[in-house]
Amino acid sequence: MFKLGLKSPPPSSSPHHLLPILLLSIIIINSTATATANGKGFKEAPQFYNSPSCPSISTQDMCSQQAVHVAMTLDFPYLRGTMAAIFSILQHSSCPENIRFHFISSPSSTHLHETITSSFPYLRSQIYSFDTNPVSGLISTSIRSALDSPLNYARNYLANILPPCVPKVVYLDSDLVLVDDIASLAATPLGTGTVLAAPEYCNANFTTYFTPTFWANPMLSLTFSGRNACYFNTGVMVIDLERWREGDYTTKIVEWMELQKRMRIYELGSLPPFLLVFAGNIAAVDHKWNQHGLGGDNFRGLCRNLHPGPVSLLHWSGKGKPWVRLDANRPCPLDALWAPYDLLRTPFALES
Repeated sequence: MFKLGLKSPPPSSSPHHLLPILLLSIIIINSTATATANGKGFKEAPQFYNSPSCPSISTQDMCSQQAVHVAMTLDFPYLRGTMAAIFSILQHSSCPENIRFHFISSPSSTHLHETITSSFPYLRSQIYSFDTNPVSGLISTSIRSALDSPLNYARNYLANILPPCVPKVVYLDSDLVLVDDIASLAATPLGTGTVLAAPEYCNANFTTYFTPTFWANPMLSLTFSGRNACYFNTGVMVIDLERWREGDYTTKIVEWMELQKRMRIYELGSLPPFLLVFAGNIAAVDHKWNQHGLGGDNFRGLCRNLHPGPVSLLHWSGKGKPWVRLDANRPCPLDALWAPYDLLRTPFALES
């Protein structure tokens, strides 16, 4: 490895002396972009080992009920965030060798799994191809284009994508880091008949997630009758896949998406169908497991502070992403908490 330093050029009456520097800058930028794309743009993470009290699980066993199963989507725009999330999960786990990662990507992005395994060669993981064509026809335009990505709806189909031998999974977005043991989150009791668990925020104005058309229609608004429906963020969920399959909850979510195509009943991407199906019927999780909103709102992505209380998971939901703000040299104060998990090589650290 070597670092390249450029000195200021001598004064000249002609701008042509800047051409070699400009060309060299383009080469450096292109080399970095290419390296990131082919899996060589990220550093290799250190290996983490189980503590003596951890149960022994075969490295080839991707179905063990003693393992912590984590599901995440995998795409190029969020790859850097995914890498940081994985790093944080492993670093703070007491049994990192017992974590099984299940990555879902579009058919054209399955090669990104090689990037993951290059930085985490010891990772126990599997890649699943998600056919985005069926869901693409169900997506309605929302307030932010990133929310309209078909892969953003893969969480609706986890029970169909993951093998039946996986009984329960922790679903995580790619714009977060953990600072606590994920096993504690995975062990959240679901109770009798409950399908998923997530932190609830009952102080949020629940009505704003649906349109006046929805609330004006008694047949629709009665959906929440008898339910203490509260907002929850779908970027951090513990899901019982067996109960999900038994209740055919994918079909229930899809039916709401089909109705949305006929009459606009909500505005915000993949979240409202989850609220329609599950709000008021989920198991509670401590708020420390989703300190969300650190990316600001969906329009401007302004800096935000932490919510009061302890923190186990930092979530940059919203428009602002820490890697984008850091690269632009306009970070928010809390982005400094994400930076230690960033595995991207610095732009001027090139292969020798």
